[in-house]
Amino acid sequence: MLCLRQVCLFMLRHYQVRTLSSDLLLSQINSCTHEDEVFSLVGRNKARLSEKHVGIALNLLWQLQKKRPFLLRTNDYVRNHSQFLTLCILAEKTVEHMEDETIVHILYSILRLNVEDHNSLAEVLVTEAWKRLDRLSWPALSKFALCLYKQHRRFSPVMGKVAQVVDMKLDSIQDIRILSVLMISISDVISQSFRDRLLQKAGQLLEEKEVHFNYAKRILQFLQNVKLRYHPLVERCNKIFLKNTSRLDVHSISLIFGLYEQLGFDSAEFRLVAKQLLSEAVDDYYDPETFAKLFFTLAPLAGSTVRERLLVTAVRMAEEFSCHQVLVILKTMQKMKCRDSHLLKKMTSVLHKHLDSYHVLQLVKLTQYLVVLRCHNLELFAKLKMLLFGFLKSSVVPADTAAIIRVLAMLPPFQVEEIIINKAAAVLPQCRLHHLNCIATALVKWNHCDQLHWQNSSELCVKLLQKLNDCGFQRLQKANNLNLLLEELTHVNGEWFEEVMNEETMAMCQHLIDQITWANVLQLSSFLMKTNHRCPSLLDRIASVTVENIDKIHPFEIYSILFLFSALNYDPPANEEFFESCIRHLTSNLSCFETHHLVLLGHVLAVAGYFPPVLIMKIFNVFFLSKLDAQLEGRSSSLMNLIMVRLHLMKLNRAVCLECPEFHIPWFHDVTKCYFQNFGRSRINPLRQHVHRMLTEILGGSHYARISVLTPYYYEIDFECVLDENKKPFSCMAQNIPLDDMKRIHLRHDIKDEGRKALPPGAQRIALEFLDSKAFSKHSHHLKGEPAVKKRHLEMLGYRVVQIPHFEWNSMVLSTKGEQLEYLRRHLYGIH
Repeated sequence: MLCLRQVCLFMLRHYQVRTLSSDLLLSQINSCTHEDEVFSLVGRNKARLSEKHVGIALNLLWQLQKKRPFLLRTNDYVRNHSQFLTLCILAEKTVEHMEDETIVHILYSILRLNVEDHNSLAEVLVTEAWKRLDRLSWPALSKFALCLYKQHRRFSPVMGKVAQVVDMKLDSIQDIRILSVLMISISDVISQSFRDRLLQKAGQLLEEKEVHFNYAKRILQFLQNVKLRYHPLVERCNKIFLKNTSRLDVHSISLIFGLYEQLGFDSAEFRLVAKQLLSEAVDDYYDPETFAKLFFTLAPLAGSTVRERLLVTAVRMAEEFSCHQVLVILKTMQKMKCRDSHLLKKMTSVLHKHLDSYHVLQLVKLTQYLVVLRCHNLELFAKLKMLLFGFLKSSVVPADTAAIIRVLAMLPPFQVEEIIINKAAAVLPQCRLHHLNCIATALVKWNHCDQLHWQNSSELCVKLLQKLNDCGFQRLQKANNLNLLLEELTHVNGEWFEEVMNEETMAMCQHLIDQITWANVLQLSSFLMKTNHRCPSLLDRIASVTVENIDKIHPFEIYSILFLFSALNYDPPANEEFFESCIRHLTSNLSCFETHHLVLLGHVLAVAGYFPPVLIMKIFNVFFLSKLDAQLEGRSSSLMNLIMVRLHLMKLNRAVCLECPEFHIPWFHDVTKCYFQNFGRSRINPLRQHVHRMLTEILGGSHYARISVLTPYYYEIDFECVLDENKKPFSCMAQNIPLDDMKRIHLRHDIKDEGRKALPPGAQRIALEFLDSKAFSKHSHHLKGEPAVKKRHLEMLGYRVVQIPHFEWNSMVLSTKGEQLEYLRRHLYGIH
């Protein structure tokens, strides 16, 4: 008994000493302020290190690095130290005894220290954490998911298990920080229904009073990952950014702008704030990485003075730019349509040392930027062609192969080698519609330009195009999911698709018509608008689905749907109900729209014949128009885009003045005059001259027909003539419209009243208009919205409008001059 008591006392004393010693060692590790101190302690106490000591030491190594500026970190030194290896070995041996949180923290720390993704310790930690997934706390699970994401395990079974846990316990997450990390991490392994639940949960948590802007950025990154343009959530994130403008730096602003670009979102308020913040600090950014981001963000927004300073600085720093930064500069120049010869020359000279660093898709983008910017460096293009050709030979990815072939066709003419055609033929069966379109576009261009010089090349090209067509038809015929089909059609355009695939695609969309839902009406509407196709069954279905689900569809999407019906001049069966439901939804949510979007919305509704008073009065007031001018000045778009917004305002102003005089909206003469003086005047082409000669012959003199006439409210018509009450031609007043060397029409200041009071009683003013294919929807004789509105407005101005469609004028029926004369005579005199 005495012996047993002595043994127990010995063990108790030993345990107390061990505990005291361990706590002391733990305290010593925690008090270290440098990596060498940690490594020294580890080296002296290897035999005494428990799993807790190892975990604390590895985490501390990362915390010490984290406190330093990025450029002063010594990750390589830490990772290659012998005692770091000791810690990793000990951690690997004791991982089963570690606490759940410790395992995740160690994995996170070693990955931040740039340990290889498949390092043995990392593998062991992932495996152990996988076993404990169900009991990890939300912070630990989000951190573990982020580690998997950083290790490129986005599609792995363990990530699928993480997603399953999140799916089961989603309602219990109350922290937007944790949710945002999880959303990004599991974005590649979630279903559409789960995605929608995540979006709903994120929307709820973003309503909290204080949300850090980093969490909002993650939500946008999630939307980018799942390729979803979800306006309600983006708008909430935008409000968070605007509340945190004082915390934003160039890195954050650059990232946000990039995400907005990907998500098709534009915030004039955020743009103006960013412009002011960055313009004030334009001289504070000296390192190449930060300047490249500044250039990307600020250059498209800046005024001429700041922009010039940025261009000069970019030239001066060119030699310091990395391969990625050169790509950013060129991308921004393309976006700005900036062809500054000095900067472009400097970038191309720097590019030579970077070309071998680009992967295939970067090289494709680089080539595209240089072509659009009209670079004339043939030596550089020759090197690009050689590199692209090398990538093409080794490419096994259909998307890469198609992208390379597409961009090769952009390069200066060269003899196309047979291997390119053979490579294209090999990937065709695996290509999506967009990739087939890329290859077809290149083949047609090379064939037209006679760049296929080997024997039997034309025959081989024809066979390949036929095979390509067959692959396209087969892919369409196999389609059984409208959402997937619309996703493919998003990036498809060009002659090949329009001429070969369009009809088959419309037939397949009609076959899948029952799959049209409120969630995909926008995509389908965009596709129909892009193809200019008036398909009544699809349009009717879009209208009915929109009305039934009006509260589920974002107002901006409603605008895009209305644009389709307005532009194609199509009335669905329940036309009044459709437009009125949409207008009610829009007018109760006008705050969702930017000022320039409201102008576009007003014009779209005006073309359809609707003028909601609340919208019209909101647009036509001094405060709104001043705000519009200020925001247009800050837009990152070309001069032509800015002019187009103002042109839509002019058209809306004209429509309101003519159709709704009760609103008492004034006519903006000077703005319209400015537009026509610079952009709106047509050339007198050979067709106009030919028809004018025939009208002269029919009416009995050139003074009876005026050519290229500007009417009141500045509509331009091809020809104007006047017939008296007996249908005799009435001599028009001398036009006094001198033509300059470019044969453009000069605006007369008295155009509104000239010659109109002199019209005799009973006389009829006739506007003769020739309508080309752009005035009609595809494969249809149905007049589109804009020319229909023009006819309506000209009739309000007192004209009898004669519209001559291209398909009548160019038909075999009018193949001789005599037949054309008779045709014009019948239409002028109203003979049927």
